[in-house]
Amino acid sequence: MKRLLRMTVAAVSLGLMQIVLVQNVLAQDQAQKGFSASPIQTLKAEREAAEARDRARLSALIEDRDALSARLAEVTSQLEEARVRRERLDARQTELDARREALAERRGQAGGELDAIAGTLASQTSALRDDLADSFLTLGDTRLPPRLGKDALPRLEHLEALADSLMSLTVASAQAQRVTALVADASGERRPREVIRVGDMLAFSDGQLLHRPGPDGQLSASAHTPGAAAETLKNFQAGRGDRVVMDPSQGQVMEVLAQQPSLLERFQQGGVVGYVVVTLGALGLLAAIVQYAYLVWVSLAVRRQLRDLGRPDDDNPLGRVIRRLASLSRDHAPEALEARLDEALLAEQPRLERGQPLVKLLAAVAPLLGLLGTVTGMIGTFQAITVFGTGDPQMMAGGISQALVTTVLGLITAVPLLFAHTALSSRSRALVGVIEGRASAALAERLAPAAASPAEMNKKGSATHANLA
Repeated sequence: MKRLLRMTVAAVSLGLMQIVLVQNVLAQDQAQKGFSASPIQTLKAEREAAEARDRARLSALIEDRDALSARLAEVTSQLEEARVRRERLDARQTELDARREALAERRGQAGGELDAIAGTLASQTSALRDDLADSFLTLGDTRLPPRLGKDALPRLEHLEALADSLMSLTVASAQAQRVTALVADASGERRPREVIRVGDMLAFSDGQLLHRPGPDGQLSASAHTPGAAAETLKNFQAGRGDRVVMDPSQGQVMEVLAQQPSLLERFQQGGVVGYVVVTLGALGLLAAIVQYAYLVWVSLAVRRQLRDLGRPDDDNPLGRVIRRLASLSRDHAPEALEARLDEALLAEQPRLERGQPLVKLLAAVAPLLGLLGTVTGMIGTFQAITVFGTGDPQMMAGGISQALVTTVLGLITAVPLLFAHTALSSRSRALVGVIEGRASAALAERLAPAAASPAEMNKKGSATHANLA
């Protein structure tokens, strides 16, 4: 409508400009003619000129009106067409809005599912990376899966990279691979070494188990590897064997075995009390071994003497007792002879029972010393709890180890000493019994009216020898 009004105003302005132009032209004509005609002719001419101007102006106005009417009809038709087109466009817009709302709703539902899938995929990928941060699979050319953003949908190349990484990790978990990596030894020095990686279960180098990579991705050798496992690993790495130590718990069992102390380390955990217990036990065993060897030698000498009682020797207790008895005069009373015999037997008995009281004492003292170590270890444990609290169990491990190790050392020391004391006691009692029996028989023969012949004495000695054996 505004456009139609602008066109009407423009047409009227154009008509007015034409009228002004005609008037200017007539005024110029009159100026050129001057006042040569008569007044009547002049008025007539002016009237005719005015009528001509009015007719021309009227004709121009009629043409302008007709043009404006035609233009108005055209504009009205265009306006109607525009109104109809606008109604169609409004209907189309309403339809498009409805379709847009429907699509937006569907997109929201599908987008929510995709966002959930993308978030789950990103969180699982991050969790997988965190789990594999200390994995042996990171050694060599294997790479961890890339991290996916939680706010944006993953792109196709990201999913392909994730699939490739997971496939390579799966393949590497079933392979044994030789790689070169920096390994820190017990002193902390890192140098490149050949490392054998067996899946994600374990890695070793030069017979040493390796700890899992730390936050910086560096490897470190275990402080202690069990001897049998170390030998097997060395042979496998050198190509001399086809077996390797496997740990289905992903290194936990190997870590426990690696942390187990050796026999020397166990002994050192006992502390001063453990040293004292072991020293006393070693002294007791040494004394028992020496005395038992002496008793064995005496037994052999007594056996030789039993074969020939007619010629007593001084290298055995039985020979010395018989020689002592033979040196006594026959004029002594029987009571005096018995007293002399008892004196000779008592003189030989300390040599045969030598070391037994010491062994028995050490066997009784060793458990008590182990109990002393237990008490001192528990005291150290309680002191550690008082100072450091119970937050760190390793601070209490030293005292507990001392308490348990000293008890074990005391029992281990006492049991062999008890067996040794029993062996010494039985051996010495057997020898004393043989010596007393043969000495009593010799005394009885001495007190008899007629002395027994050497053959009879040897026969009796052979019977005693059989009892001794």
